[in-house]
Amino acid sequence: MFTEDKILVGVTAEGKRLFLNPRMANRHGLIAGATGTGKTVTLKVLAESFSDMGVPVFLADVKGDVSGMCQPGDATEKMTQRLTQLGVSNFSFHACPVRFWDVYAKHGIPVRTTISEMGPMLLSRLLELTQVQEGVLNLVFKIADDEGKYLIDWKDLRSMLIYIGNRNQEYTLKYGNITKQSVGAIQRALLQVETAGGEMFFGEPDLQLEDWIQCTSDGRGYVNILHAVELYRKPVLYATFLLWMLGELFERLPETGDLDKPKMVFFFDEAHLLFTDAPKVLVQKVEQVVRLIRSKGVGVFFISQKPSDIPDSVLAQLGNRIQHALRAYTPAEQKSLKSAASSFRKNPAFDTETAISELGTGEAVVSFLDEKGRPEIVEMAKILPPATYLGEADEKLRMELTRNNPFFRRYSQTVDRYSAYEMIGSESDPAAEEEARHQEEMRRVKPSQQDYDYDYDYAPTPRPRIPSGQRQMPQMPRSKQPPAPKSAPTSKKAPEPKETPAKRGRPKKTTSEKVTDSVIRTLGKCLERTLLGILKKK
Repeated sequence: MFTEDKILVGVTAEGKRLFLNPRMANRHGLIAGATGTGKTVTLKVLAESFSDMGVPVFLADVKGDVSGMCQPGDATEKMTQRLTQLGVSNFSFHACPVRFWDVYAKHGIPVRTTISEMGPMLLSRLLELTQVQEGVLNLVFKIADDEGKYLIDWKDLRSMLIYIGNRNQEYTLKYGNITKQSVGAIQRALLQVETAGGEMFFGEPDLQLEDWIQCTSDGRGYVNILHAVELYRKPVLYATFLLWMLGELFERLPETGDLDKPKMVFFFDEAHLLFTDAPKVLVQKVEQVVRLIRSKGVGVFFISQKPSDIPDSVLAQLGNRIQHALRAYTPAEQKSLKSAASSFRKNPAFDTETAISELGTGEAVVSFLDEKGRPEIVEMAKILPPATYLGEADEKLRMELTRNNPFFRRYSQTVDRYSAYEMIGSESDPAAEEEARHQEEMRRVKPSQQDYDYDYDYAPTPRPRIPSGQRQMPQMPRSKQPPAPKSAPTSKKAPEPKETPAKRGRPKKTTSEKVTDSVIRTLGKCLERTLLGILKKK
């Protein structure tokens, strides 16, 4: 709830109000807790408040219930009773200005980027490549840049891999070893992602993140909701998408320093997926972006079940923390609970570790940064209810908001401009392609006798191939065909025997018949010499 130029998040049992200072929102934050403890409600309370103060918001909806932010909440008896207990009187239920987005273009505005903008590092993670295969993919991007072949969509990358694989020896001398085995392995990985529908994420028009940093005419920030119910089933693609967005914001936004309120706030739900099986270099990249993006006026909030799901190097950058209940039934869970409690500034009024394990739904231990950037003493509080609808939005309303959005018309129509796929296709010679196709057909079909012209004293020579456009034309009779030009003889040959009337009209012998006659003649001569030798000895 946005009030007194601050965000009211919760109230303690003693009536102390806990505020998040907007100036400290770009110091990032963490919302943690076990399943069913109220993380989604806390996320919505913060997102609504940022929107009301004029800060655009992005969040991923992995369960579908966040979409209800486009509808006002219900003033039920339970909600009214909770607000009375918290001592909040000026609370109003209202909807937020929402824009729905969807990678699969089913429940929102399509979201796309290009292969080049994704980059080889994130693409290698998406394809789950080995270190050697990632090195080859880096070379593919380098070669494409050097030769001006734009990698925009899936077919561009696939054709570029085939192009380089066929010329691997040529490129190996200049760029390093590129084996066909590695290229083939990358192609198989592309096929797996394509089967999962991941190729829909790549293409044009690509998303301009500036379109997300907008406010309504009355000054409220838009809440950009990514419909991730289906995307979440493919964890690697989901994590890669979120990491790409974070990197794009870091590269595109200018330096602004500390502002009275952030330019935009990101909420990354199920944040542990960002770091699961992530290589060390990628974790270092995320740490660098989180650390430096603060100066560009962007706040990042990670939502996960345990703080230990986030690498320590990233966790150290999260100053504003809301910890919901954790259950410790196993030694590993007890260790996580103790670690979570030790990250807060102690409050002498209660034991933080015990408090976290005994929290109920909608309760949390909270610690925000004060005006000087110092962590406040941890407090145990009840979180405010959201002003928007708690459940899933009406599908008709969702589609109406989506189709009436001007961005829907911009991003719904795909554009296939001249890129690597067309460039590689234009480099090939059409005549050479036709010749190659014909030769392939000739290799598959066994040559017949009529494919050759035979002469008694010369080896068979193939007929000149007729172009495909003239193959159906009737052929000139052999007697009227002009004689073929004779090449210069290399040696003196005996004159050809004249054709006798007895031979006239006989069919010409085939090669196999000629070979058979020659073998019979040779065997007859050998047998004749053997018999003569025997008779002479007698």
